[in-house]
Amino acid sequence: MLDGIRINPNRLWDSIMSMAKIGATEKGGSCRVALSDEDKAGRDLFVEWCIQAGCGVTVDTMGNIFARRKGEDETLPAVASGSHLDTQPHGGKFDGIFGVLAGLEVIRTLNEQGIKTRAPVDVAVWTNEEGVRFAPAMLASAVFAGVFDLDYGLSRADVEGRTVGAELARIGYGGTEQCGDRRFGAFFEAHIEQGPILEREGKTIGVVLGGQGCRWYDVTVSGQDAHAGSTPMEGRRDALIAAAEMAIALQQVALGHPPHAVCTVGEIHVSPNSRNTIPGQVRFTVDIRHADAEILDTIGREAAARCQELVRQQSVTMEIEEIWHQPPVHFEQGCISAVRAAARSLGIAQRDIVSGAGHDSFLISKVAPTSMIFVPCAGGISHNEEESATKEDVAAGCDVLLRAILDRAGVCAEGDNG
Repeated sequence: MLDGIRINPNRLWDSIMSMAKIGATEKGGSCRVALSDEDKAGRDLFVEWCIQAGCGVTVDTMGNIFARRKGEDETLPAVASGSHLDTQPHGGKFDGIFGVLAGLEVIRTLNEQGIKTRAPVDVAVWTNEEGVRFAPAMLASAVFAGVFDLDYGLSRADVEGRTVGAELARIGYGGTEQCGDRRFGAFFEAHIEQGPILEREGKTIGVVLGGQGCRWYDVTVSGQDAHAGSTPMEGRRDALIAAAEMAIALQQVALGHPPHAVCTVGEIHVSPNSRNTIPGQVRFTVDIRHADAEILDTIGREAAARCQELVRQQSVTMEIEEIWHQPPVHFEQGCISAVRAAARSLGIAQRDIVSGAGHDSFLISKVAPTSMIFVPCAGGISHNEEESATKEDVAAGCDVLLRAILDRAGVCAEGDNG
């Protein structure tokens, strides 16, 4: 019976498109920044769908949502899947959303087919994966995994001083289940690749082996505010010029460790931000990634040294704070094999792949056997309103997810299905 089981591609696609309408942007994307009113609306819709599918829904103290389909043996840890519903300000329809709704589609399919699993099946929505409004990214899954404590997670504030805890309470998603108390027998996350490899090679499924390590820094460069017209070029202490040269230097450091090193300056704040005043202070962010821990450390040291050299040349001062360090991740072989076998059984073209982007699964892998399933996205474009994937590819990824979950959750004998 299980050989012919497939998810409903149209239902999955319609669910993704319906979710995309919440916070819809002019160019066809979505904006549901974490704990915004739009994020609340997306959460509410997901919860409504889960209740309609017969799931029990709980929320933990970091606002993570868990929808559960009961198993034959409720003492077994659940086999779970999921991702996130929050987006970038100019986000797409699929990043995170596909993984959440693929998990729900698995449950809907099991219901339709009358299939009962031995272990419960959960779908998770993790809070603040993107890290746009509250740094660091993957905040709530990190609290769940014990990387941060609850007080730290709830106290993170946005630029206006509003904390995660206060905003969870405001939108009604400050739950009571202790974050991290839930146990998983396995965790799978379906996701668009967010890169070009699968599309270039004509592969439909990426069997994710793990992910790159990442270091995030907040940098503050301080010079001196001065009049733009009456201050000679010689002797200026222009914080923006120093910061700009640092950004170029950071790019050069990454280029010195080909082909996998990447370094990004993604956020800049200039003060006083006045047309006729020399900038006296600049704050900017740095994101460095590599799959090898030693090389990642080397890049970090080289980047700091280059920036210190520019501090001396430009007569400014600098403060560097490392706000997040995610070592390279290696997923569990049993879950990897389950994904690989599922794709093979369906005759879907696949390849092993390492994730260049960070995901909640990286954190969950610290407390549960974990792997991921990638599908192509057009041009490798993500974090962009034009982010795109095909109905066929997301359906294939969801079919693989279904089989991987059944592999780990176990299927009751036909006579036990009621």
